[in-house]
Amino acid sequence: MPDPPDVRVAVPPARPVVVFDGDCKFCRFWIRRWKSVTGDQVEYVPYQEAAPRFPEIPEAEFRRAVQLVLPTGEVFSGAEAALATLAQPPGHQRTLAMYRRIPGVRPITNLAYRFIAHHRDAFFRITRLLWGDVAEKPTYFAASSIFVRLLALCYLAAFLSLWVQVDGLIGPRGILPAQGYLDWIRAQTGPSRYWLVPTLAWLSAKPAMLHGLCAGGALASLGVAFGVAPTLGLAVAWVSYLSLSSISQVFLSYQWDALLLETGLLAIFLSPPAWRLCFSGSSPPSASALLLLRWLLFRLMFSSGAVKLGSGDPSWRSLTALRVHYETQPLPTWIGWAFHQFSPSFQTASCVFLLSVELVVPFFVFAPRRAKHLAFGLLLQLQILIALTGNYAFFNWLAIALCFLLIDDAPFSWRRARPVPEPTPARPRRWPTGVIAPVAAVLLIASSVQLVFTVRRSAAGVPKAAIRLVEWLSPLRSVNQYGLFAVMTTRRPEIVVEGSDDGRTWRPYEFRWKPGAVGGRPRFVAPHQPRLDWQMWFAALESCEENPWLVSFLGRLLQGEPAVLRLLATNPFPASPPRYVRTLVYDYRFTDRETRRRTGAWWRRELMGAYCPIVSREMLRETGPGAGGTSGSRQY
Repeated sequence: MPDPPDVRVAVPPARPVVVFDGDCKFCRFWIRRWKSVTGDQVEYVPYQEAAPRFPEIPEAEFRRAVQLVLPTGEVFSGAEAALATLAQPPGHQRTLAMYRRIPGVRPITNLAYRFIAHHRDAFFRITRLLWGDVAEKPTYFAASSIFVRLLALCYLAAFLSLWVQVDGLIGPRGILPAQGYLDWIRAQTGPSRYWLVPTLAWLSAKPAMLHGLCAGGALASLGVAFGVAPTLGLAVAWVSYLSLSSISQVFLSYQWDALLLETGLLAIFLSPPAWRLCFSGSSPPSASALLLLRWLLFRLMFSSGAVKLGSGDPSWRSLTALRVHYETQPLPTWIGWAFHQFSPSFQTASCVFLLSVELVVPFFVFAPRRAKHLAFGLLLQLQILIALTGNYAFFNWLAIALCFLLIDDAPFSWRRARPVPEPTPARPRRWPTGVIAPVAAVLLIASSVQLVFTVRRSAAGVPKAAIRLVEWLSPLRSVNQYGLFAVMTTRRPEIVVEGSDDGRTWRPYEFRWKPGAVGGRPRFVAPHQPRLDWQMWFAALESCEENPWLVSFLGRLLQGEPAVLRLLATNPFPASPPRYVRTLVYDYRFTDRETRRRTGAWWRRELMGAYCPIVSREMLRETGPGAGGTSGSRQY
């Protein structure tokens, strides 16, 4: 219960009145903020004007603390006046209730208020530093619109990229046929399979369904990019991508696939259900979804830094990781080659910058607006540098989309659009609290557990109920752990695939994007992801036995399967398939500037030995065309 007010006014106002010191810059700044929260429900008047209206309040009290005069004649002062003012709008009473009911909160809050009141000039300088000149409560209409459209473009890139590869990867004659995988799941499980492997491909895994999922997701994404039916379009895109991810095994097991699904699920709840993408005062972005998306950005960036130091990898702890990163990453660019040539001191400084951005800057995500803007600039710079030096599909652009949610509408004030009268909606243009609140609570708990798993590398101390919740949600691939490059790869083994008709003369299959010929220039391919090329990088870090999908790939080459051959740049056996295929492992290294200038080569390589045993058509007939079976998932 509130303490009885010490003063009552004889002539109460018609609505609550806040009286403040008009000569105090700090007071004027925060009164502007309060106005943006309470609107017309509260009147704000400097005491220099209001003193004659309320003679019962001593002038010293006006100078000492803010005063709130209620229509009942009650007067509250200081911290309680501030909290009671901000509690005037419906649904904002929680903080005031905590102040009044929880033991110890009132004296601590009053002490803090008095300390700030006695040091107003210093706190005004701090306020200007952290908030700038914008005192009003921030809105995120423009940033939310930009985010949704960028997310839609990331979805579009993902669907189009997969569409041109889907037959060769998971089609009936692909490397890991989706139908064979679903048949295996059906034989291993009961009705729970529909939750364990959530996909529309249970209806059919024929090419028409696979292409339909890609086409439907792409069309829905394109519509959202143009602002059409954002909620419905994002839901269609999420279901389509989840359906494809669930049946693609290793080919859609990358962290950015998981990030796209998690971001996409949260984005469904960001905008109110409507047929047009239009954020405004009557259709604001969901505060819960906005919080969860920023929380996702924090987890993504902080986890990426935490796993680097937590893994114990000596190259990160000695700040030497970037000396080898550019040449050992999966698909480098020619700019990555150039960065590799920089001095060791530059690479060390770059490592310090990277770890600082990943470990410190994420905390700015929840800081005042200027700190948010600083975080946006630093995270944007990091993502652009990563995109310039390596090909990571749509990952960098998806991370940049999340970063835009740190920018309030003030920087966009120059682009004043013509006001469009909003028709009275037939239904509330927000997600009902009964829907968004439980969804947000479940996702927040589960994602927090995932962060604990990532940072502590252990489930010790985590409630079993929370662990079960994470396990239950895992088939949706939308509450994930993140952490890129936890252990730096210091060498670059590359698998070269060759075919032969006689077992003596071997001709290489050239891949579209991964390193092959030493004179091949590292190129830009993102946001497209050549998933076979990527998987070859992973396979080279392991043994043939650990990559059964690769045996299936070799079998398709012996069959001359057109869908699989289209994934490659060249087919050295256009007339008929070879009789034998073999795999050799080479150690690849970037050349230096002098060698590049002299020979034109971007790479130098050294043969390390065989990878898989030689595979022949005769062996294929014995084992069958499905050799290779299913392949476990892996996240990069």
